[in-house]
Amino acid sequence: MASVRHHAARHSHTTPEQSRVMTTTELMTDLPQQKPRAWLLLAHGAGAPMTSPFMNEIAALLAQRGIAVARFEFSYMAGRRQDGKRRPPPKAERLTSEFETAVKTLAGLPEANDLPLLIGGKSMGGRVATLIADTLFERGSITGAVALGYPFHPPKKPDSLRTSHLEGLRTPLLIIQGERDPFGNRADVEGYTLSPQIRLSWATDGDHDLGPRGGSGSTRKANLAAAAYSIAAFAQSLPPPGK
Repeated sequence: MASVRHHAARHSHTTPEQSRVMTTTELMTDLPQQKPRAWLLLAHGAGAPMTSPFMNEIAALLAQRGIAVARFEFSYMAGRRQDGKRRPPPKAERLTSEFETAVKTLAGLPEANDLPLLIGGKSMGGRVATLIADTLFERGSITGAVALGYPFHPPKKPDSLRTSHLEGLRTPLLIIQGERDPFGNRADVEGYTLSPQIRLSWATDGDHDLGPRGGSGSTRKANLAAAAYSIAAFAQSLPPPGK
């Protein structure tokens, strides 16, 4: 089943903290051929845009499984498209308001009405989603969250954990993680204290992009397809807001 891709119009929202700066979010959507079961708003990782091969592939696979996907870029990444200059990402905590703006933008689209909404992202984008998840979940704005390759810690720094907010997370969260991800491999992650609301799905021998080594018994294509299947099943398993 092919997906239908288009760019939504630009929408702007201004918060009190941004009284002098207008934040504009452009969404790129991948839609199933039939009425979607849910929406997933996805943010990119720290170093690659929303149109990276990984993001393109996972969005298309999800659309094939009945999940409508909306992608957006944080302003530092969007700036690259304008002047070509590489900018380091801000700290994840400083990107939460931009993610919330994207949620508002998607909620304002007619095609998103009356459908469950999940938020998530690749690596850093997934981390930012988890930082705002409980606030949005308690409002009834989202039904769950998804992280593709959660950055549990920086590579080679296993003691610098980014898990404190995950211990008491109240939002249903699915983490798709490569078994040998340098940001948190299976042996490490299975020893962490995580909320019972968190489900883990392991990509066979996967790295941070879920790709396995040759001879592992899996392929990158198979791992991405399995990830999309897990996300679609997760989205469908969640009760509507308020239930």
